[in-house]
Amino acid sequence: MKYFLTGATGFIGGQVARQLAEAGHQVIALARDPSSATGLAALGVALHKGDVTDKESMRRPMTGVDGVFHIAAWYKIGEGNPHAAQAINVQGTRHVLELMQELKIRKGVYTSTLAVFSDTRGKVVDESYRHDGPWLSVYDRTKWAAHYEVALPMIQQGLPLVIVQPGLVYGPGDTSSVRGTITQYLQRKLPLVPKKTAFCWAHVDDTARGHVLAMEKGKPGESYIIAGPVHTLEEALDLAERITGIPAPGFRASPAVMKTLAALMRIAGSVVPLPSSYTAESLRVTAGSTYLGENSKARRELGFHPRPLEEGLHQTLMHEMSLLGMALPETKETEKRRNGETARRREGEP
Repeated sequence: MKYFLTGATGFIGGQVARQLAEAGHQVIALARDPSSATGLAALGVALHKGDVTDKESMRRPMTGVDGVFHIAAWYKIGEGNPHAAQAINVQGTRHVLELMQELKIRKGVYTSTLAVFSDTRGKVVDESYRHDGPWLSVYDRTKWAAHYEVALPMIQQGLPLVIVQPGLVYGPGDTSSVRGTITQYLQRKLPLVPKKTAFCWAHVDDTARGHVLAMEKGKPGESYIIAGPVHTLEEALDLAERITGIPAPGFRASPAVMKTLAALMRIAGSVVPLPSSYTAESLRVTAGSTYLGENSKARRELGFHPRPLEEGLHQTLMHEMSLLGMALPETKETEKRRNGETARRREGEP
């Protein structure tokens, strides 16, 4: 099959491109700077210079494909840029889907997000849930607009589109604020952990697989939550402590404390620039909020089965520790191997 991808140079899109190429599909990827995507080129991905904000730049590479994956998005929590978010998340989505319609492409997969539901207030919701504001971030609001004001109306007009909704995506290769939290923790620079803040954690490889399954098995017109298991941020960092031996922050901030900090930083941010993780928006998103959705529909209809957080987080932490030049903790497997080698030496074996 021949597939066109937007966002292939990004975190999720790169893994989707890899999985498609390794499965023997022909992959055409849009890239603002093809020279920076040598890893994709090495996989045999055909790179075309273009941008989702420029509709005509996508027409030629999209012509004649069997399917479209629209994964590109503006995702910068704490770095509110409404103009860029609107141009990429909303208008960019409109451009891709209009071309899909004009070129009569047989099927598409659009990457929405659980964030269109914003804070679910502790509820684990399904695809039928709808939230109409307010939103906690510029990203949430513009992805909501792309989902409900662009994608769904075009589906109702007959566009053969499947929508997938990931939750929090983590894993090696991440460049988002999620990775920033992990690296700050590893370097013992994370000042606190917000209480009650919870996400659905899915490894990037599983999320990419969910996209491929949506193309292969998803029903046009349907939405599928391809999120992972529910864990609070406290639980994730406590698990990280058990894996690495590095203590998680002792200060656990209540939602009230986080909201107070957000209000203070909103005032401070109007006077001086702040690091993205300390802006009012970033603090508001983690002030006891929950971005929770259940994936039973994707499990049932697509065969989507994300790994447990412990498994995926272990791999991610080992990867980040290696990049930071940190000594890796001894696992049960390496401990067994070391003990076996010690025993053999004692017995005089080679």
